[in-house]
Amino acid sequence: QVQLTESGGGSVQAGGSLRLSCTASGYVYSRFCMAWFRQAPGKEREEVARISSLGGRTTYASSVQGRFTISRDNAKNTVYLQMNSLKPEDTAMYYCAAPAAISCVNFDYWGQGTQVTVSS
Repeated sequence: QVQLTESGGGSVQAGGSLRLSCTASGYVYSRFCMAWFRQAPGKEREEVARISSLGGRTTYASSVQGRFTISRDNAKNTVYLQMNSLKPEDTAMYYCAAPAAISCVNFDYWGQGTQVTVSS
């Protein structure tokens, strides 16, 4: 059974930083891409960042480009999201996600989410 467990959310003031972590179990983690999504109240879920299986390729939403960094440690089955220069509009529930297929087209496994709140 695949489980994704996020941690690291919290409340910060604008301009601050947080680092989210997501640990996978029951999963051959190193074979697959991983991604972070977020969803704010009343808004659609959006993909924030994704990283290839070995970490060599990353992509970011334009809204977080230059402020957020996704990384992974395959020895620890963990993916990270370093968030710097946080803005109030970054306030959302953040989820890590993993695909069932190597193609990394659809994300089938989701964590329970961790709340990030940024105050102005």
